Amino acid sequence: MFRLAVTTLRYRTAAFLAIFVAVLLGGALLSAAGGLLETGLRLNAPPQRLAAAPIIVAGDPAYHPPNGSGSAAFPERHRVDAALVAKLAGTPGVAKAIADRSFPAAVLTATGEPTPGEPTAAPTPAGEPAGGEPTADEPTAGEPTAGEPTAGATAGLPAAGAEDPEGAHTIPFGMELAGHGWSAAALTPYELTGGSAPRAGQVVLDRRLAGSAKPGDRVTVVVSGEPRRFVLAGVAVAQRQIDVPAVFFADADVPAGVDAIGVFPADGTSARELAKRLELPQGVKAYTGDDRGVAEFQGIATSLPLIIMSGVFGGMVAVVMALVVSATIGLSVRQRRRELALLRASGATPRQVGKMVIAETMVVGILGLILGLLCGRFAGTWIFGMLADGGVVPSQLRFDQGPLPFAGAAILTFAVLRVTVGFAAGRAARIRPIQALAEAAVPNVALSRIRIIIGLIFAGATVAIALSTPFMGPTNAAAIGGPAGLTGSIAVAILAPLVIQRALVPRITRLVEKRGTSGVLAVINLRIRAVQFGAILVPITIATAIALGNIYSQTTQQKAAVEAFTSNLSGDVVITGGIPASLTQAASSLPGVTASSELVRSKGWIEEPYDTSHTSDAWPLLGLSGPIYKDKVKKGSLDDLTGNTIALPPGTAKKLKVDVGSEIGVRLGDGSLVKVKVVALVEGPSGYQPLLLPAQLLAAHTTTGLPDQLVLKTTGKLHLDLSKWPGTAIGGRELLADGLDTGLGVDAWIGYLLAAIAVAYTAIASVNTIAVAVLDRRREFGLQRLTGSTRREVSRMLGLEGLLIAALGLVSGLVTAAFTVLPIAMATRGWPIPSGPVWILVAWVVVVLLLVLPTTAITGRIAMRAKPMDALSSPVG
Repeated sequence: MFRLAVTTLRYRTAAFLAIFVAVLLGGALLSAAGGLLETGLRLNAPPQRLAAAPIIVAGDPAYHPPNGSGSAAFPERHRVDAALVAKLAGTPGVAKAIADRSFPAAVLTATGEPTPGEPTAAPTPAGEPAGGEPTADEPTAGEPTAGEPTAGATAGLPAAGAEDPEGAHTIPFGMELAGHGWSAAALTPYELTGGSAPRAGQVVLDRRLAGSAKPGDRVTVVVSGEPRRFVLAGVAVAQRQIDVPAVFFADADVPAGVDAIGVFPADGTSARELAKRLELPQGVKAYTGDDRGVAEFQGIATSLPLIIMSGVFGGMVAVVMALVVSATIGLSVRQRRRELALLRASGATPRQVGKMVIAETMVVGILGLILGLLCGRFAGTWIFGMLADGGVVPSQLRFDQGPLPFAGAAILTFAVLRVTVGFAAGRAARIRPIQALAEAAVPNVALSRIRIIIGLIFAGATVAIALSTPFMGPTNAAAIGGPAGLTGSIAVAILAPLVIQRALVPRITRLVEKRGTSGVLAVINLRIRAVQFGAILVPITIATAIALGNIYSQTTQQKAAVEAFTSNLSGDVVITGGIPASLTQAASSLPGVTASSELVRSKGWIEEPYDTSHTSDAWPLLGLSGPIYKDKVKKGSLDDLTGNTIALPPGTAKKLKVDVGSEIGVRLGDGSLVKVKVVALVEGPSGYQPLLLPAQLLAAHTTTGLPDQLVLKTTGKLHLDLSKWPGTAIGGRELLADGLDTGLGVDAWIGYLLAAIAVAYTAIASVNTIAVAVLDRRREFGLQRLTGSTRREVSRMLGLEGLLIAALGLVSGLVTAAFTVLPIAMATRGWPIPSGPVWILVAWVVVVLLLVLPTTAITGRIAMRAKPMDALSSPVG
């Protein structure tokens, strides 16, 4: 039977090619998903700027709820107590301990101009007003700009990566934490190639930033949002490759605080053993090896996002692959009823027939699996690269894909293939020879009772999920409503022949039959060959449901989150970028400005008393400094939101049993536990309520130390020259959403990856199944031509069939997607109207039609290439 199975492959190339490609893609994507899982579990990020220190001591970047499970990444850098440096330096076995503090600093110009000897300005600690008299001109306001404020208009700063006219490379302010104390240069290490260590008012630049400037020249560096002049004390070069060139200041000029401590063991002391012996306070960890990257690069805190993504991604690949492969195998087996019946009639036992079907399919499937695993490394690297480019994972995180992901992908793909072919082989083996010959002539489209019941169960589950989703909060809506698209697709896949028959209502059939004989034959074929056409319907439905369902779910949730944030804030002019105190003062004092407020965004947790509604998921924190928040104040006043205070949603206050005047403890984004007094109870959009804090308090606990935006209420045109504050931009209310973290980053990428899977499988499965189904009808086409039909009439019939099945697949997929999208829209926006560009829907319709119609036309032409009499005597089809 095995030899017979191998021989059969030569005559069923199209059918087995479809299985081969589907398994190849599934194996590649499953091994890629396994690589994402391994990467999430290992979280290896080789250090760069801190690589010289064998041990790095830093705050735990992940928040661990005191009375909950799971963890979440701190949104800001988790700093450590500066006193810990001296304690670690005095620990037995420690040669030295060096503190590092990273803060935003960008070289604006390195002109190579000689220093005339005027005083220079030292950097101001992040978040504090600038002091002293810098040599640069002070920022001025009131200078006219052309017309209305322009969104995104940035003055005074070259484009990212551009070369300064004088030759100095420029990094936009706020993009990188490039400022450090000179003592931290030993953590890379950096070595001077010219000049000397910096003193107060001086800097040392990475050679990539220095350009043509030489020691003794003047350079302009943006620190804390203010451009300041410094003397270039020296130029240094890193002894290893680092992504972000550094700007080194005198240690006395560095803002207060410690981000990390590099510990160098004494001679003969093991770094790993010493790291275990260090006495560290709670929330502080010692890292060695590649784990040191966790302390250097922000965002490498918890494996949960990658684990969730890889699990959902891999599970969806397995389900879609199973549905597509089973439909293709089922179509192939049904087309061979005649030869299988003859095998049975000539003495083959049911077991032998089943073994033959399994053997020939597994041979093709295993070949596809082997090639898929070989492609898995490229697929994993490509997907991980997209995630890094999209900011879902840090670019410094190393993609790990060892033997285990490939072994897991191989086992899972083999299991899916074996189970699906087992069902098809069982059906082929059980059928009686006479029944098989009869079904070869007139296909049986009746579904078994068990199949109908299973399909109805999945359909009922889809309806139940859709009905329960609107009652969930915005946070849980996607997790609850998302599976509706999958269960609905499975229901359509199981009941596909029944769906086709029920969709051919008299109104549609009459419309098609008006096309003449070709239309009449198309309708008859759809009814009689409903099972075969079901194999084409399934991938189109699945792809439409998954692709459109995931995309429009994400755009709807994103729109709802942005609307919830921006609708609560009044103001018509927004300035973005690092907002220094001088810019706030200048803008607020302009004629026509009636109110202003700095905006600071972060995340945090209420710990005292403990808030069980937000454990691993954080509360959104919003820092304000002026009267721009519009939601109703139920008690207290936002005028009192100064110092260490907070405003809570009324429901949260009631649940925690606190009121205006109570003191609570809030864990802020940098890990600090701050005691704050409740001064107001303020309503917010349901499911999106933030905790309100003073902007100055919240900014001090952010990585940059500066407000994100400045919002102004104006009575007319505003004239403000931003050239004195490089890196800022001015515009309208649309800038309020600029840089807003809606918490949907990982979810969005999961949705987009699933949509990409759906598109890929649709392209492969649709083309393959259409080709198999059309090429199998050679005898039918030959008979039609012998009875008087022309090639053009047969082609027109095939075109109508393809158009009908494509339209039916699109409609059934849209209906299935609606069970996901509309309930999510209800839960997030309050009405069942999704958000998102219409062109995505139109583009998808065009893609499906371009897949179905040209494939049908080309394969139809190939099937009719032979003469009619030769087609009737064809061994296949």
